[in-house]
Amino acid sequence: MKPLLPLLRICLILLLFLTGGCWDRTEINDLAFITGSAFDLTEKGDSLLSLQFAIPSSSQDGGQGGEPNKFFVMSATGKNVSDAFEKIQKKSSRKLFTSHRSVIFIGESLGRKGINDVLDVFAHDPHQRLKTYIMVVKGGEAKQVLEAQYPYDQVPMEAVKEMEAQQSEVAVTLRDFFMAASSRGIYPIMGVIEAESEGAGQSKTSVFRLSGAAVFKNLKLIGMLNGYETNGLNWLKNHMEDGRINAELPDGKGSVSMVVAHANRTITSKVKGDQIQFKIVLQAKGPLFENNSNLNVSRPQNLALIQHSLEEAAERQVQEVIVKLQKRYQTDAIGLGRELYRSKPRAWQAVQAEWDRKFAEADISVDVKLSISSAGMAGPPLQLNEKEIMN
Repeated sequence: MKPLLPLLRICLILLLFLTGGCWDRTEINDLAFITGSAFDLTEKGDSLLSLQFAIPSSSQDGGQGGEPNKFFVMSATGKNVSDAFEKIQKKSSRKLFTSHRSVIFIGESLGRKGINDVLDVFAHDPHQRLKTYIMVVKGGEAKQVLEAQYPYDQVPMEAVKEMEAQQSEVAVTLRDFFMAASSRGIYPIMGVIEAESEGAGQSKTSVFRLSGAAVFKNLKLIGMLNGYETNGLNWLKNHMEDGRINAELPDGKGSVSMVVAHANRTITSKVKGDQIQFKIVLQAKGPLFENNSNLNVSRPQNLALIQHSLEEAAERQVQEVIVKLQKRYQTDAIGLGRELYRSKPRAWQAVQAEWDRKFAEADISVDVKLSISSAGMAGPPLQLNEKEIMN
């Protein structure tokens, strides 16, 4: 009998593995995968929630032109976001699943009223991914972006995700926004997007366009920066990656452009009585991308002229953003207060209660130093003959 005991034990262990399992698991076929969410405000002041769902390949039917639909949108209105979400759940045969969501859109009207209630949902739900991008939809409803039939990607939200990942303007995640909103000496921003139509008639398609940055103060949208101003803000926030600088040469000699391959920012501060001074030094290096002049940039004197023109253009761009944030919005979206808090905590302690006013009155100077790493095919201009090129 004893020789059979080890064999009996092995059989019992195998039986435990065969009978065990996850009794509370949810099958993938029972889930509705949310790819994007849009939050709007109705005329009555209620919350309008719209969710975009990816359609599994096994469930796809023919859409327009016989092509299968890749997504669909469901909406509901409620007293708050949770109420609207519950109403959408009641209309769905599957459990709503948020972990695959790529982008969250905030309608402009809702943003101007305040988004504290919307953010509260993401702060308490453990299923929310903090790496999800969050954006403001300029004009109209955020729902319109979810419904747009984007031609390049099967699910439009994947297109928005890729556009944000390129960081051509401003790419802000939930985590970024929460950190800025809860930090001292800085106000949060979001990327701005709007839907546009391309073509005409039956060939008309919907595309998205990144449209700058949205500035928030006390969790309310107070204004927007256009693409030109947003590039300047990226410089100030040390987020200048693969950006471009365009400049007009003096005396109508033409225009030039360079690509920023490497950039660095340093900020120093001084406090003299009631006056606060900031000096921002922006350094960048990159190749000359375009030369619409008759200058031979292989000549040191011509390259110096172009570099100086680009530096002046960059300084004007950055100064325009600073003036708008100081005088129009009185909102430190740059984070100068945070730099003051880190470098001079005692000085920050004295001014933090009235930082909005102090920021608006601060003396902020900007110095841009560029280095053109190579002229490449930009010079001398290949389309000009030798007599037309200025050496």
